[in-house]
Amino acid sequence: MECTIDWGGPSGMLFTASTGSGHVAVMDGAVDGGGHDLAPRPMEMLLAGTGACTAYDVVLILKRGRHAVTGCSVKLEADRADTDPKVFTRINFAFTVTGANLPRAAVERAVQLSHEKYCSASAMLAKTAELGFTVDIVDTQAPA
Repeated sequence: MECTIDWGGPSGMLFTASTGSGHVAVMDGAVDGGGHDLAPRPMEMLLAGTGACTAYDVVLILKRGRHAVTGCSVKLEADRADTDPKVFTRINFAFTVTGANLPRAAVERAVQLSHEKYCSASAMLAKTAELGFTVDIVDTQAPA
């Protein structure tokens, strides 16, 4: 895996990431840090990547279990240390999983497997942050 980061120049703190898979992401700093607030902060991208990593796992696990999952979102709320390096110290993952007749045990197990076995991003962040999880299931099964 590889990634190249290019600074946008001396008039700000805009950075462009070009990934080995051929994609581009842009990040910027806050105005008080010399940025222009034109894009997410790098730490926001790290948090977003972690959310996408674990949501990917949950959907894949449920699909492999032949569950009728139709949606998955996860809201992450994080606290950071007050001093440098301002690592994440607490992250809560609030999952909302949608589908027809999804067994709670299967959804909770998918979340657990993601964080204990498959999600590399949350495994790394667990070294500095306390991770917490909630699961909400929205049943799309039409009432009889």
